[in-house]
Amino acid sequence: MSATTPQNHPSFEELFKDVDTVPLALFEHLDLSFLEEFPVFAPDPWGRTREHEAPELFKGVLYCFSRDIYGVKAVTRELHDELIWRQCGFDSAPSYQSIHRFFTDFALVAEDAFTKLVEQVADRDLLDNTFRIDSTDVRAHPDDDDATWNYDPTAESDDTENEDDENEDEENDEDEDSYYYGYGCLIVSTGPKLPIAAAFTQRKQVDEETAKRVTRDALAVETPIWMLGDGGFDILEWHDDLVDEAVVPVAPYNPRNTDDPLDIEYRIEDRMKNHTEDVHLKQSVLEETYNRRTQVERTIGASKDCGLGTPRVRGRVHVKTHVFLALCLRLAVAIANYERGANPGKNSVEVCQ
Repeated sequence: MSATTPQNHPSFEELFKDVDTVPLALFEHLDLSFLEEFPVFAPDPWGRTREHEAPELFKGVLYCFSRDIYGVKAVTRELHDELIWRQCGFDSAPSYQSIHRFFTDFALVAEDAFTKLVEQVADRDLLDNTFRIDSTDVRAHPDDDDATWNYDPTAESDDTENEDDENEDEENDEDEDSYYYGYGCLIVSTGPKLPIAAAFTQRKQVDEETAKRVTRDALAVETPIWMLGDGGFDILEWHDDLVDEAVVPVAPYNPRNTDDPLDIEYRIEDRMKNHTEDVHLKQSVLEETYNRRTQVERTIGASKDCGLGTPRVRGRVHVKTHVFLALCLRLAVAIANYERGANPGKNSVEVCQ
């Protein structure tokens, strides 16, 4: 049915009771009342009223993200389908101005809204005792003046088995493949591909301050047994802070960080000596645990399916808002699937036809 469906259709309510649709499934168990507590969405002090409330607008935007629909114009156009806007809780189709204002206001509370949804995931006992931390690229529009060129050491390069046959041009192409134009996003994940802490960053490469801040945010949700990171997290204070919280960090030791490298595979082997003499970690146990780190890559992949990998907006503020909306959608999908008895790790909500 299209946007031309009469607004006074007599059986809308009955239809929604009997039909299983993506919007209804996605928001049925989601509590978005917290949005009304944010001052940015409070009643206008000058008496101007909002055409639509924040929870309905949030639902509408998340639904559009689930359909790979981004940007104010595209979202407005999609939400003029009466069957869609009614399922998202609107009394009438939202205007371009309403959608634009929501994006502008949401930018001020994007991280807080994400945190509120993380709490709803945690309340459903979907977390496990292993947290993983990793960064990913956020590709920007070529005309985005706020973005920068980033080095990505994990970028796939050409096959180099026949190195003797490679020429200088091929090596230069390989170097170019290691760079991208955009931003970065640092994510802590756990459970069925759940992002539970995140930071939008100028670059993909992780700095110590951001790593520690995002880790603190993750520990505020729950205290795990393990925190896994790649060699980029061979950071002394990051390790010590986690051990002080009774969490075991597992990140490969980087011998290039010193002129006198230690005979260890993981930094925690050395840091435990500074904290206790009673606990000894076998290298085989550390290796087995570290092999579970790939879950964070699947979390990043699932988040990119929710829009993290396709920001079609320009400017740091707009891209950051897009990133956190994508992370919110990933959590909404997990909650919906869990409540419907499906695998919360699935990347989309399936409905009965």
